[in-house]
Amino acid sequence: MADNVIDRKAAEATGKAGEARFRALVQTLPNQVWIADAQGQLNWFNQVVCDYTGLPAEAMAGEAWTANIHADDLPAVIAAWTHSLQSLEPYHLEFRIRRHDGVYRWHLARAVPVESDDGIQWVGSNTDVDDQRARQDGLSAINSQLEKEVDDRTRDLDRMWRLSTDLILVASFKGKICAANPAWEQILGWCESELLGTNFMALVHPDDAEQTLLEIEKQARGESCYLFENRCRIREGGYKLICWTGVPEGGLIHAIGRDITAERERDIALQQVEERLRQSQKMEALGQLTGGIAHDFNNLLQGISGAIEIVRSRLAEGRQDDVERFMESATQSAHRAASLIHRLLAFARRQSLDNRPVDVNRLVLSMEDLLRRTLGEQISLTVTTGVQVWRARSDENQLESAILNLAINARDAMPHGGSLTIETFNATLDSHCVQAHEGLTAGDYPVVAVTDTGSGMTPAVLAKVFEPFFTTKPIGQGTGLGLSGIYGFTKQSGGHVRIHSQPELGTTVRLYLPRDAAAMQTMLAATTPDVPQGDGQTVLIIEDDAAVRMVVLDLLSELGYRTIEAVDGPTALPILQSDQTIDLLLTDVGLPGMNGRQIAEIARQYRPALRVLFMTGYAEQASSRGSFLGPGMDMITKPFTMDDLAARISGIFTQEKVRHASAQGAKPG
Repeated sequence: MADNVIDRKAAEATGKAGEARFRALVQTLPNQVWIADAQGQLNWFNQVVCDYTGLPAEAMAGEAWTANIHADDLPAVIAAWTHSLQSLEPYHLEFRIRRHDGVYRWHLARAVPVESDDGIQWVGSNTDVDDQRARQDGLSAINSQLEKEVDDRTRDLDRMWRLSTDLILVASFKGKICAANPAWEQILGWCESELLGTNFMALVHPDDAEQTLLEIEKQARGESCYLFENRCRIREGGYKLICWTGVPEGGLIHAIGRDITAERERDIALQQVEERLRQSQKMEALGQLTGGIAHDFNNLLQGISGAIEIVRSRLAEGRQDDVERFMESATQSAHRAASLIHRLLAFARRQSLDNRPVDVNRLVLSMEDLLRRTLGEQISLTVTTGVQVWRARSDENQLESAILNLAINARDAMPHGGSLTIETFNATLDSHCVQAHEGLTAGDYPVVAVTDTGSGMTPAVLAKVFEPFFTTKPIGQGTGLGLSGIYGFTKQSGGHVRIHSQPELGTTVRLYLPRDAAAMQTMLAATTPDVPQGDGQTVLIIEDDAAVRMVVLDLLSELGYRTIEAVDGPTALPILQSDQTIDLLLTDVGLPGMNGRQIAEIARQYRPALRVLFMTGYAEQASSRGSFLGPGMDMITKPFTMDDLAARISGIFTQEKVRHASAQGAKPG
């Protein structure tokens, strides 16, 4: 008795598996295939039926399918179908069915009764025979051909199953393997007889098991799996990386897996080669960079240290002749060193930018006299401003310096004279224009274009013009940081630089600057006030460099400020937490350990209204003032003159007085 039960269950399982495979196969056929119950109610059909009629599944279930039958053919169809249902004889009839475009076409409908656990079911198919019927003498041949195509398709599927070089798997949602093609033995060494009935998870690498189970759970919920990777065990030991694509169908997982082990190993090897190449290029660029810096800085340091030694020697001898000249020489070398650092930071896009709305037309026109004096009489200058050119969002001083540098480069390219044209206009860059330039977005850009009639550049030179310390000028006449600095400044501002040049035909450089959408501020002409004095206010100075700290402390004391000094954050915090009066916090940004911005945030917790002035020579976090500074904060860039520092501090206290007076005036009397 037990054997009969086991046999019966095995037969049921085999039947269900066979039915599932049948339905999966039928979905691949080009024919309309359907199943009806013993009462003739349509309860299943393949996707081809919906595609042909253009109707959803619910519109054809039950007896609703009869709505697609031609009215003249419907009585004969119902009669023949009723007879087959009653007699259990095969159903075989030709009639017209409405296609999705409203055209009726002849179909040959066939159906046969099949015994199942749920009773009698009718399995049928509809074949479009309209063209064949028009050629009635070919109807028999067409039917034979159709049967042959089905057989061929079946043989093709079987051939694909046997010959595929990819793993093909049919498994339950619990991982039990129901079918596996011969490729398993070719790739992993497992034959089908060893795999059938086993759990697929036994082959999965332990580290990939959790993610694999999640993918199986997704398919159990009806979701497909695309390009999922895991490692499967080889019979002889080791693992191979398999990329799977699977779909749930008929309560089973149908999946195809491709062995990508060798492909992934090639990718990793290629990445390693590329990384070594990038490292080599990085070291080469670093060597060029440090070499250029060392050359220029050694010259500048020699000028500074030499001048100071001469001054010290003469003062020791009680002589003061030419002291002013040597001090002026040292000062000029220091300014040149500061300029070199700014250009280097501009190339690296790390200089501190004070981005504000800039009237490009006004800026260019204001530079015209300076440019004419710089270019000399041999060069003709033409300045053309566009109509209603948009305001730019940029650092006005840096932009002015960039235009001046371009004009000087153009002058040097025209030693025998020529013409220089500076023009402004609006440009709108679409997504196609910006896709090749990293960090550049589509939109509106005010443009400054500088065009000369000089010697131009060859393609080889043009390819290197933005590299640091690359210059075509003789030794001692160029640092090689002009164009690279302009490039860095423009890119950091959110803009772009384009250069067009041909030998003997001249060069055009276009600066695409980000448009200022608001453009609400009015650009005011700068004035140079006298050095302002303090009024006894207390300034806390945090600076780790002893020489800088000494100079700043001495200057502020001479200007009438009370000063407190600290070398770093831990030294300053007790002072900030005390009851001592502090009117201004003057701190370096790049302090060791706790940086200046962090100190300011902590100070504001104890003194919410404390004004802060940052000093910075280089700080990545401070590269954009707008994002770095909070309310009541300002920044000054090293190296600065003592007059600049005095003016900046005085301006902060003046603003504080105005704010305080306004607050007092707003109080009710």
